[in-house]
Amino acid sequence: MRFPTLFLSHGGGPWPWMKDEWQGAYDLLRAALSRVPDEIGRRPDAVLMVSAHWEEAVFTAQSHPAPGMIYDYGGFPDYTYGIRYPAPGTPRLAQRVQELLRAQGIAVAEDLERGFDHGMYAPMAVMYPEADMPTMQLSLRRGLDPREHLALGRALAPLRDEGVLIVGSGLSYHNLRAFGPAGRQASAAFDQWLDASLAKTGAERSAALIEWDKAPAARQAHPREEHLLPLMVAVGAAEHDAASRTYHEDAFFGALSVSNWCFGMPAR
Repeated sequence: MRFPTLFLSHGGGPWPWMKDEWQGAYDLLRAALSRVPDEIGRRPDAVLMVSAHWEEAVFTAQSHPAPGMIYDYGGFPDYTYGIRYPAPGTPRLAQRVQELLRAQGIAVAEDLERGFDHGMYAPMAVMYPEADMPTMQLSLRRGLDPREHLALGRALAPLRDEGVLIVGSGLSYHNLRAFGPAGRQASAAFDQWLDASLAKTGAERSAALIEWDKAPAARQAHPREEHLLPLMVAVGAAEHDAASRTYHEDAFFGALSVSNWCFGMPAR
């Protein structure tokens, strides 16, 4: 079975470990992420995660067999800097990713030491709470060119037939200076544009995403686009597959419109 690809809004820092502090703010997102294993239909052999929180000069594959933790957030309770999500790495998949990219003329490097960032372990702790899913991260490329990240997804597409779940982990709205009521209108306008654009397929959908910064409220929703670029990878790897919005709320943190999508959802 060919696996779908996913774009997930991964939330803030170590939120899955902070049920008391967040007081329900993440309940809908938690419920949506917990449904993912059932929605995709079977357990993948491995997950390839492209996180908004890793950028390199060239696309870089994480190849540590047992990655550690990167606490890439600030201002959270002390205990959140000791949390663990000890999923195994997968050097074999890292090598396969490098082969696929080089075959398409895409420069790629390998990082033998890097750990998991919260763009990986926040959603994965809900989707696969046993921390037993082999997972590797792949970086974004500095410059954040949507064309390059769509091309990256196309190069990775064969993995879908090799037991790999490709996940883009970002946030459909990411403006930390307007995270709450100040972002209500911008997040709603951009989310509506995203949903309409992702309803297209093939070259038409990709062309819309390349011009994402011309969308309504684009730069209010993403002053910097690193949290949107993982979407390009998920779309590129499933360029001709239909999109399904698997999570949406319009009152995230009281006001924001945010969403997740699946491309190539298995038939039921």
